[in-house]
Amino acid sequence: MAIGVAAVVVMVSMGRGIQKRVLDMIHDMGTNLIVVNAGHITLVGGRERQSAIVTTLRPGDSDAIQDHCAFVTEVAPETSRKMNVQWESENLMTDVVGVTPAAFQVRNIKIEMGRYFDSAENDTARRVALVGSVIVEKLFNAEDPVGHRIRIGQAPFEVVGVMKAKGVDANGVDRDDRILIPIKTAMRRLVRTTYIQKIHIQVAHSGHLQRAEKEIRELLRERHRLWDKPDDFTIQNQATLVQTEKESTRTLTLLVASVAAISLLVGGIGILAVMLTACRERRREIGLRRAVGARRRDIRTQFLLESLIIAGLGGFFGAALGMLSAFLASKVGGWPAIESWDAIGLGLILSAIVGLIFGIYPASKAAALEPIEALRAE
Repeated sequence: MAIGVAAVVVMVSMGRGIQKRVLDMIHDMGTNLIVVNAGHITLVGGRERQSAIVTTLRPGDSDAIQDHCAFVTEVAPETSRKMNVQWESENLMTDVVGVTPAAFQVRNIKIEMGRYFDSAENDTARRVALVGSVIVEKLFNAEDPVGHRIRIGQAPFEVVGVMKAKGVDANGVDRDDRILIPIKTAMRRLVRTTYIQKIHIQVAHSGHLQRAEKEIRELLRERHRLWDKPDDFTIQNQATLVQTEKESTRTLTLLVASVAAISLLVGGIGILAVMLTACRERRREIGLRRAVGARRRDIRTQFLLESLIIAGLGGFFGAALGMLSAFLASKVGGWPAIESWDAIGLGLILSAIVGLIFGIYPASKAAALEPIEALRAE
């Protein structure tokens, strides 16, 4: 019983902790967010993968969404490429991402040192860059990089700021291992392309996400002349993504908790065996109680209470063990865990129900003994 209740408590606590971490990652991408990706995005091993390079998504699409979609407040186009970055004798390969200044608000990007680049620097394709904390550690050996010049590919760039650490996103991408530069600088001087890879769109209110998505899809289909063709882009709605993550985590938690409930069933069978043994060994006690006036329901109640006490003690120690295990897993193993009092309550209730169900048969068998036969038992 203790193992079964502990397993339920641990699994539910861990499941909720993982759910919170994933949802925090999603919300940390930005609020009320819609993402338009070029081409079709599929999930491989739980991570997003683009099936092929698609060149139909253009900066003009971003401007059209800003101008014609009523529910949209900010639009931030983006293009990226993995490139070699060098400073003095150090160099590394990292993601170089071209963005507009609007991305700082839409993507919830904060500055730890230095400053952002502005619209004027983007319009004139200035060679300025923001670096992540991993870049500072690997390339600059944890020195202050603001004001230094780095070389991205063959072009020199001035580091104007360091971004606050954001960690790994839901797709397993380290958001601190990247460099942000103005998107026009990236398209004209580095990648030299006329297309972009994605557009991040911020909607005024979360209740407008579905209508905004519909407007964006209709607008892009019209601009790309997809009259009788499938979409050449993928739209990801943050609200849908959040709901999907919640349902997936909830399903996994229920599945694991169901497996853990098998331990409760095994514990119930153990209680049944213990109580049947007690019924056989205490026949003289039962006969004596019946002889001095105890009714059948008194005997039945006694055995049911004993069964509930056994199950309750198992549930109590199991809940304590589950809380301790979840705490140790969180502190030592780095697993996220949230204390789930309703899971503890559920475990205790389940243990009591199991004790009651598996105690009914032994209690009924004890109550059915005749006093004379019971007193004759050796």
